[in-house]
Amino acid sequence: MSQTPTADDAPVLTEERDGVLLITLNRPHAKNAVDRAMAQALAAALDRLTEESALRAGVLTGAGGDFSAGMDLKAFARGETPVLPGRGFGGLTRATLPKPLVAAVEGWALGGGTEMVLACDLVTASTEARFGLPEVTRGIVAPEGGLLRLPQRIPRNIAAELLLTGAPLTAPRAAELGLVNRLTDPGGAVAAALELASATARNAPLSIAAVKHVLHEAVGMAEADAFRLQDEIIAPVLRSEDAAEGPRAFAEKRPPRWRGR
Repeated sequence: MSQTPTADDAPVLTEERDGVLLITLNRPHAKNAVDRAMAQALAAALDRLTEESALRAGVLTGAGGDFSAGMDLKAFARGETPVLPGRGFGGLTRATLPKPLVAAVEGWALGGGTEMVLACDLVTASTEARFGLPEVTRGIVAPEGGLLRLPQRIPRNIAAELLLTGAPLTAPRAAELGLVNRLTDPGGAVAAALELASATARNAPLSIAAVKHVLHEAVGMAEADAFRLQDEIIAPVLRSEDAAEGPRAFAEKRPPRWRGR
């Protein structure tokens, strides 16, 4: 295990754990509300996850008992924005990530915090966690994934209720609806997320990237068009060295040695 040297007051902390990058939003005094500095630091951490071949998956969580209260309104009032061009809120909500990212939610994930959760591939949450998109109660909307992704993750009428009323959603109810993959005891979300991330990290990186690409691009497509897109994306994977290595390793009764090519 190796830890990136960072000051304790850095807006984002990173720690490598056996091929998984643990990324921690680190403004607990502000319930991890996202200002410009945090957005830039999170974008840098996600770039590291993308670029370093030794890193196969990421976990995103918050320090101090909350995931994120969303946008830092005080910073916004000073003229800052946590929305980065081409990357969205926090440098995440509109970014394209080829590797799996798991959200580990304790406490509140509000507004942009919930939208960052929706940008992740998998979600673990403590039984005490709560999600919410209260933008309509403040005269605004949820433009960084709330309006578009929430109805894809849970039944549309339930998503409409949450978006129109601004009411919070408890983690147990979110798990019932399919938004949360693993529900844990309080304090257990990160451990469960690391377990999920490690399970994905053991698999072939080209296959993982292709799965993510298809899942993202095929949303809303007609089935015939989706199959054409899928076949185009997976064709190079099926011709790869890793595609030959997987069956070979199975036949030889050994773990596969993925090369990412």
